[in-house]
Amino acid sequence: MGDVCRYAVVTGANKGIGFETVKQLAKTGVTVVLTARNEKRGMEATSLLNEQGLSNVVFHQLDVQDARSIESLAKFIQTQYGRLDILVNNAGASGVVVDEDVLRALNVDPEDWLAGKAINVIQVAMKTTYGSAKLCLDTNYYGFCTDCPYFGVIVLMQRVPNEERRKELGDVENLTEDKIDKILQNFLHDLKQDALEVNGWQMMLPAYSISKVSLNAYTRILARKYPKMCINCVHPGYVNTDINWHTGTMPVEEGAEGSVMLALLPDEGPTGCYFDRTVVDEF
Repeated sequence: MGDVCRYAVVTGANKGIGFETVKQLAKTGVTVVLTARNEKRGMEATSLLNEQGLSNVVFHQLDVQDARSIESLAKFIQTQYGRLDILVNNAGASGVVVDEDVLRALNVDPEDWLAGKAINVIQVAMKTTYGSAKLCLDTNYYGFCTDCPYFGVIVLMQRVPNEERRKELGDVENLTEDKIDKILQNFLHDLKQDALEVNGWQMMLPAYSISKVSLNAYTRILARKYPKMCINCVHPGYVNTDINWHTGTMPVEEGAEGSVMLALLPDEGPTGCYFDRTVVDEF
């Protein structure tokens, strides 16, 4: 686009990777709309960046589970800028209820977290309730699906133990939103029946895992649907943020590198890909 100003929206951006993504994008000259569900926190985060000389960061409230909130932001973008060039879908929920004091006392080795070896150890500190799981799916997956018709995209594979489910999510040519929705509804059903493990669901942060796998799959559906757009998903790394209760080992500055790189891709850049930080990886 040359020197033409670009406009971006970053969701869930009042802290962590989202905040750092806004900061790094703004430093390149992009006009960034920092969004957050909590208006006070969002405005404070925006003011902090403005005070650092980044006057091209503005705030607008956004709750990805609220259609009216999404529509309000879309109208703001249309009125103020006339278009949107970049959407970084960063808002997320963990899908569990956690006793953070107990979790900290466990002092789990980060390598065990990454390898999924801490499942049995951490069960005393966290629980996947139906409510926490539904909030996670509504935020991480359905919230983004609701955003898309308005903003029409860049997004943020956990392991899927069940082979049949893995094949279905990986079958890009025949994958549909209905198929993804059916998988998620089956997950909630099995959770209610206390049958996650017996039916082959990932037991390490189960709701978060399936929400992200589904979002990655949906990314490919969108990339196929809108071939002129660059629509990708990125795993930021094991970053030290609130969503993993600060068990992560990477600083947010490094965690934001992948999303910023993808946000600034040229028009002919890759699409429908899964990135492990800044490198294309297998889905």
